[in-house]
Amino acid sequence: MPSWAEVVAMASELPEVEESTWFRTPSLKVAGKGFARLRAEAEGGLVLMCALEEKEAMLASGDPAFYTTPHYDGYGAILVDLAAVDPDQLRELIEESWRRKAPAKLRKAHDAAAQNP
Repeated sequence: MPSWAEVVAMASELPEVEESTWFRTPSLKVAGKGFARLRAEAEGGLVLMCALEEKEAMLASGDPAFYTTPHYDGYGAILVDLAAVDPDQLRELIEESWRRKAPAKLRKAHDAAAQNP
């Protein structure tokens, strides 16, 4: 079960990630834009940005790690149960969420560095 500290560690492998707050809860941002937020609401969960099609596919999979609330209907964000998610899948989802908010120049630099370590 990944903790918030492990989420931060995974995200910190990506360029220019900063810890912050978003709606008075712990969050991660890139270039001032939030891409991950630990919810304190009753439903809890980690909010990550994603494409609507990807969200629908995750919800349709029946995997208990993924859920949503009416607040997020029609919005490209998935709620992740940290107690149920596979850590490798979480790492991929964090990077995808980061990519949705990171400036194009930063994404390109990250991809170039990954291809030429």
